[in-house]
Amino acid sequence: MKKTVLGFVSAIALSVGMMANTAGAQTMAPPDPVIAPPQDIAYPGVLKVSVDATDIDRKIFSVKETVPVSKAGDLVLMLPKWLPGKHSDRSEISKIAGLMVSANGKPLTWVRDQIEVTAFHIDVPEGVTAVDVEFQYLAPTTAAAGRQVVTPDMLNLQFNFASLYPAGYYAKRIPIQATVTFPDGWGYATGLETDSKTGNTVAFKETDYDTLVDSPIFAGRYFKTWDLDPGGPVPVRLNVVADSPEQLEALPAFIDVHKKLVQQAYKLYGSHHYNHYDFLVAASDQLGGIGLEHHRSSENRVEKKYLTEAKVSYSRDLLAHEYTHSWNGKFRRGADLWTPNFQVPMRNSLLWVYEGQTQYWGQVLAARSGLNTKELALQNLALTAASYDNLPGRKWRALQDTTNDPVISARAPQNWTAYQRSEDYYNEGLLIWLDADTLIREKTKGKKSLDVFAHDFFGIQNGEWGEATYTFDDVVKTLNGVYPYDWATFLRTRLDGHGEANNGGAPLDGITRGGYKLVYTDTPSDLYKGVESMRKVTNLNYSIGFSVNNKDNTLASVLWGSPAFDAGLTPGDTLVAINGRTYDNDVMKRAITEAKSGKPIELIVKMDETYRVIKVNYTGGLRYPTLQRVEGTPALLDDILAEKK
Repeated sequence: MKKTVLGFVSAIALSVGMMANTAGAQTMAPPDPVIAPPQDIAYPGVLKVSVDATDIDRKIFSVKETVPVSKAGDLVLMLPKWLPGKHSDRSEISKIAGLMVSANGKPLTWVRDQIEVTAFHIDVPEGVTAVDVEFQYLAPTTAAAGRQVVTPDMLNLQFNFASLYPAGYYAKRIPIQATVTFPDGWGYATGLETDSKTGNTVAFKETDYDTLVDSPIFAGRYFKTWDLDPGGPVPVRLNVVADSPEQLEALPAFIDVHKKLVQQAYKLYGSHHYNHYDFLVAASDQLGGIGLEHHRSSENRVEKKYLTEAKVSYSRDLLAHEYTHSWNGKFRRGADLWTPNFQVPMRNSLLWVYEGQTQYWGQVLAARSGLNTKELALQNLALTAASYDNLPGRKWRALQDTTNDPVISARAPQNWTAYQRSEDYYNEGLLIWLDADTLIREKTKGKKSLDVFAHDFFGIQNGEWGEATYTFDDVVKTLNGVYPYDWATFLRTRLDGHGEANNGGAPLDGITRGGYKLVYTDTPSDLYKGVESMRKVTNLNYSIGFSVNNKDNTLASVLWGSPAFDAGLTPGDTLVAINGRTYDNDVMKRAITEAKSGKPIELIVKMDETYRVIKVNYTGGLRYPTLQRVEGTPALLDDILAEKK
């Protein structure tokens, strides 16, 4: 499929090293040797990569690769760096070790590029037709070293850390054939297609390198697959690896909900953009957390009782979100996010569509399919609305600028998140698209909705699974085709402004137009309590202005500008005592309630070796967000969340 590439950025960078000449002047040293930029030409030959994934005790992946070459000279092999779905440079280069290169049985010397440290230069001798490469990926053995991708019972193999690819070519123009050896008796699932299986070794069909990196593998000792669309146009499967066999004894009704998710997606988009789709799911509390989209699959870590626990106390929209990405993000993709290979930097200006609208449809589809109840969906929306309506960082930083956050912070921990802001294009993006949906429904008296936009924008070219890029103007044009309006101003005001239209708060018009309003009560919702339990915190952000780690009573967060902040509390403080008693979260809640009548809140806190007495002036009582129905107004939110017939 033809791709639109705007403002193509070369991966070549100039060295900043300086050389002094005899006259004292300085000149820049050019890169030597130069890494060839990617070209839209076919690679001369098929790469072969073989991964031994059997060393689960030491969590080591051993990789062997054969790279055909057509000429002598500088061959540059690279480890993928800018990874789709992560929107930033998230290379695993620091965990690569033991790199050995040879040809015709003789060792060759490699040299790491001084600028692009994920690239290795190899001087190929005359007469050599293929180069052999070996290395190990040393997966983290502790959480401190990174995300856990291997446990005694499962693994998550991603080819961006288990293969190198040659510079100078579009990734889609590099043919490759992969082989993986799994531990004895383990099942596996992937977006790749199996060619043959010999014992525990699986050979996958030849594909291109772009597709290989987009096709991770989940494998495990306890593995099961369900067909989610029997008789459908193409296979859609739910593949689950679990920590124990009993966690695969799924509730039949819950599998039916996943089947319904597929049908609701088809009704929304009117198309599919894959020749098969595989949900890769780890029901585990040992494998590292992940929710990552791919064109024909998705990587999802869920709670270990995901399939077997009927009671739900937190949102279950992860699979719906990542599934939506097959249409939004993988098929339709912002023009400045598309890159020809994995070393060219991505630009994230349209993530409020890529992630923001996916966040919206993920929650809508979760409700429409029954993954979430309507009540749970409304509670989730209340949490989102409250979070962004109490966001002091909005005063200085526009939502559009947060699309740079994957590059700026790479999801590193922040002490003052609400003031610094983070990847807010996800959930504030959701609020913007809810605003647009309810506006269209109101103006057309229910005849049209954002569903029409989803069908017209993401549903094009049914059956195709390349990439169809778009720009801001394309989004506006499609919206105008649904309902004529000044959509450019609508979007830019919300993306570039600082909440001026909402007194500095979040864009909540979609909620009020939808027949509800955000209010606060003194009792947390089931979802609120579920999220607290999952995160192991007590969240008092909307009252006194902090959240507490339940394990050690340290402050997990302090809301900038809140009563707690004004009193001088800081993230990391340990709460030692309250009103003369040993600190306890229940005692804290009683103190907040009693303070409504004027009783002061006095805390003793510890930071490092220093103790302080802190008096907090707060009389507002406990406050937990919820949505309240506004009687006499159209219940557009109910319509949005209802099953699509």
